[in-house]
Amino acid sequence: MTLRDRLRPTRRGLAVAGALALVWLVVAVAVAVPAFLGSSRTVVLASHDALLSPTTEGWLTVNSGPVLPDVRLPSPAPYGGLEITLGKTEAATTEELVDRYAFIASQPDAQVDIVVGAVEDMAVSAILRGAVAGLVPVGVWLLLGRVRRLELLRRVRTPGAVVVASGLALAVLTAWQPWVDTPDAITDVEEWETLQDFVGPDVPVPAAAAAVEIRTDVTTQQTRGLIQGAVDTYEASQTFYDDAAEAAGGLELREPEDDETVAVLVSDRHDNIGMDRVARAIADAAGATAVLDAGDDTSSGRSWEAFSLDSLDAAFSDYEGRFSVTGNHDTGPFVPGYLAELGWDVLDGMGEEDPGPVEGPGGSVLFGVPDPRSSSLTPDRDAVGASFDEVRADLADELCRLADEGERVDTLLVHDANLGNRALARGCVGLVLGGHVHTRIGPEAYEGENGERGVRYTNGTTGGAAFAIAVGSKPRRAAEVTLLTYRDGEAVGLQYVVLQTNGDVEVGDYVELADVAIAEEPLTGVPAEPTEEQPRLGPEDPAA
Repeated sequence: MTLRDRLRPTRRGLAVAGALALVWLVVAVAVAVPAFLGSSRTVVLASHDALLSPTTEGWLTVNSGPVLPDVRLPSPAPYGGLEITLGKTEAATTEELVDRYAFIASQPDAQVDIVVGAVEDMAVSAILRGAVAGLVPVGVWLLLGRVRRLELLRRVRTPGAVVVASGLALAVLTAWQPWVDTPDAITDVEEWETLQDFVGPDVPVPAAAAAVEIRTDVTTQQTRGLIQGAVDTYEASQTFYDDAAEAAGGLELREPEDDETVAVLVSDRHDNIGMDRVARAIADAAGATAVLDAGDDTSSGRSWEAFSLDSLDAAFSDYEGRFSVTGNHDTGPFVPGYLAELGWDVLDGMGEEDPGPVEGPGGSVLFGVPDPRSSSLTPDRDAVGASFDEVRADLADELCRLADEGERVDTLLVHDANLGNRALARGCVGLVLGGHVHTRIGPEAYEGENGERGVRYTNGTTGGAAFAIAVGSKPRRAAEVTLLTYRDGEAVGLQYVVLQTNGDVEVGDYVELADVAIAEEPLTGVPAEPTEEQPRLGPEDPAA
């Protein structure tokens, strides 16, 4: 018999292989399905800690707690659905919370991605468990061999085998405890009605929400009024920002040359996720490929505001360059940590980890630092104190050191442009970009002590925020982004775009930075040589 004949599979071998494959499949499915249905994931969703659990029902159900009614809509999956149980959050009033739901629902893409990602993670985990479990009987069968299998089969009929089997059955019953009754629920009656029936005929429901159903068993008339207001907020927000994004997509903006790179500058979004798609539409119209975020993406830096960061990330997920610094309202470690996990380059040029400049848009040298007030050292602009000026002085020293070593920073990204005043006064930086004051300032050009020219520019609030609040059906004040053009490794021009509260879009003229006249007045509060009487700028200094 030749080797080929020996390796040729026999009918019996093929039958055994098929049987083992069938056993693997049956066990894998038997383990994977219950594992998936019994799994859960905790995520931050719609400003809540939320628990996601797969179900066999054909609904996506949101359990919102004892005050607000539960909501459901048909599941897009053909076999099963999902139950979402909302946990803790932060909101001053129930009305504020419901309005927040409506606003987030009008821009749902980032939240949908979170849910889909969690479900896919649970599914993959369950499939892997099932696949491994299916290998167990197959592996045991193969390892035992034919002789050992026959021997074990004979022993199954002995009294000892009966005792072992009885013990295993008793262990299963002890763990299962089927004799323990489950307490009856307070109410097991589920009464659902469509959103349109719930809010009444006088409130038009958008087509996208026509399939939504509301559980009405414990709903009060006051809650009904909140839901009616949420429907209005949802429709107004969706319509306003849809129209704004469409208008932005048709803007006639300066087109970059082949050797130029465009970056879009955003700042002070303050949770206004509606503006993210508008900012992206503006960026697309200008041919942008990078985004610079000057901070204050949130209002308090808390984890419930993850929805804002998710939305920003979703809007610019395909950009090659995504750079960010934190603002004074991004207090604490959550915002920079979360953005870093999403793949953003969170700049901290003087931090302990990865200090120094990075390669920015168009091959430029980019440097960024978080706002000193984001560490809660000084909570507001009027109480800047020593910490702000200490960072300002240390930053100037670092940028001047880099310039002396032949690595002059072209763009300094900070939350408050005043943080770069000393570096500008000493001529150690080409362009300082910031936000913070919610008003556009500049561009302003200055000549440094060393004769080098530098420009300072402050972007208005991208979120259209009044103070630290921007959530609403439309911007609370004019919302702004700025387009920056880079050529040969340095910023050469900018153009701002403003969305007014009435929906009108204003496009500023393209400004060549080299054409900006040197300011007649020097930078205030930046003495060339600090004196003993004023070694640091205090809170009374206008430049602070």
